[in-house]
Amino acid sequence: MRSSNDFRTTVRRGVRVGRTTVVVHALHTSAPDVLVGLVVSKAVGNAVTRNSVKRRLRHLARGCLAETPAGSRVVLRALPAAATAGAVLRRDVPAAWATAVERLRRRGGSS
Repeated sequence: MRSSNDFRTTVRRGVRVGRTTVVVHALHTSAPDVLVGLVVSKAVGNAVTRNSVKRRLRHLARGCLAETPAGSRVVLRALPAAATAGAVLRRDVPAAWATAVERLRRRGGSS
């Protein structure tokens, strides 16, 4: 995901699942592909820390793509705890992602 409009739409209209280190927003669209966007603010840490968190989030997101239905838009928003709790982040991302996908399915797959 690259445009701010895609991020905004996903965050405002999609489902939200929060954990200690990350918040996952997900929205189903009619597009054929899955798009993922990352939000890592300055509250997470300095530039080195933020880039490290982004790399971890990208790696964890790749592992979750298989269970994500086509047409999904997912935004991963890192919370400040993501910088210091690597093991918790590895647990939180897949759990929150799975919950968000399940809520999308219960919602009927569309918004």
